[in-house]
Amino acid sequence: MDTREKYDRYVMTSFTAGIEPVVVASAEGARVVDADGRSYIDCFAGISVVNAGHGAADVRQAAKDQIDRLIHCSSYSYYAQPVANLAERLAEVTPGRLQKTFFANSGAEGIEAAMRLAKVYTGKQEFIALERSFHGRTLGTLSITGNQSRKTRGGAYASGVAFAPTPYPYRSLFGPDPETVAERAAQALEEVIRFHTSGNVAAFIIEPVMGEGGIIVPPASYLPRVKAILDRYDILLIADEVQCGFGRTGKLFAIEHFGVEPDIMVMAKGIADGFPLSATIARAEIADSFRPGEHLSTFGGNPVSCAAGLANLEFMLREDLPGQAAQKGAHALARLNTLAERLPAIGEARGLGLMLGVELVSDRATRAPAAALAREVRRYCREHGVLVGVGGSEGNVVRIQPPLVIAQTELDEALDVIGAAVESLSAAQVG
Repeated sequence: MDTREKYDRYVMTSFTAGIEPVVVASAEGARVVDADGRSYIDCFAGISVVNAGHGAADVRQAAKDQIDRLIHCSSYSYYAQPVANLAERLAEVTPGRLQKTFFANSGAEGIEAAMRLAKVYTGKQEFIALERSFHGRTLGTLSITGNQSRKTRGGAYASGVAFAPTPYPYRSLFGPDPETVAERAAQALEEVIRFHTSGNVAAFIIEPVMGEGGIIVPPASYLPRVKAILDRYDILLIADEVQCGFGRTGKLFAIEHFGVEPDIMVMAKGIADGFPLSATIARAEIADSFRPGEHLSTFGGNPVSCAAGLANLEFMLREDLPGQAAQKGAHALARLNTLAERLPAIGEARGLGLMLGVELVSDRATRAPAAALAREVRRYCREHGVLVGVGGSEGNVVRIQPPLVIAQTELDEALDVIGAAVESLSAAQVG
């Protein structure tokens, strides 16, 4: 029985739309190799996880060295050096006054910790999130996820959550002008506070750049407007950097593009280049509001993952991976925009750094989503040696999120294939 047959028989996969028919045997840098020896350019990076590249030597060696010393001790029962060292560095590199970190194993756990921390610090119980948002797949994180397709058959969800309009100029009810969208969406948030809640809001949570929602970049003035509103109502700002953090957008953290200081920030995915780890960091006075027994994670702060996380961070800073992402991403977005000028199936190309999305439509005038075309583009790319993702609330956004170490030649080769896929398939009127 081969690997795919074993998956069919023994692994739960019914919740996926279909696993790509690639059995990954090995990976290095921006390439993965299947069991038959075929090499692919990876433009999805394990859903934006291996930002430093598959098998980054520094990270791999740090993990191996730590395994030889200590694998597990429960860092919330005993002191462990890798935990302390990583927490110290995160306090140094994260924006503003963020200082103390709670470590767990996944983004969803990190968001759950942030939600609970916001409640105990403020004494309030409600949350506001954005439509089209995604924050995880636990009961709590799905409760603040504004995407029906992710929530189907999982309810009932937690009460006390309200949703505000997404600052998404391409599909905004406020029109396409970014500044108008920023102003009106911020005003709408204040109306949500006043009319959709009981006035007991602990925090507003936002992905500074939306991933699952379709690589949505808010207009530049949106978050500063929002922070001013939140401050007036004594509401905390939680930045969900699970997918957009660790160099992905051209800065170490995406919120740095907007000049806003979060009260709590959650990191995962790219934090340890593939090792399971999340970090919820907060200002000291917020972090210290937890009391003994109120929160814990048995495996949180695993020494091996923390050693890998520290090596990953130092490698990123030394090699300026955020700067590389900014330069490569600007080049890629320029190429995608040129492609959009001549291919009407591309409604919009957008993104920051190497967090890029190509929104496909069957009609530019109506902006009707072309989800089937997006799936076919992914298939075409895979058959031509490039792995991409598909997402967005309508399932019509091709996601381009390669390891930040991808070579310029590899990136251009991948863009050639993506362009050929959209051109040939849209000409055949798949959509």
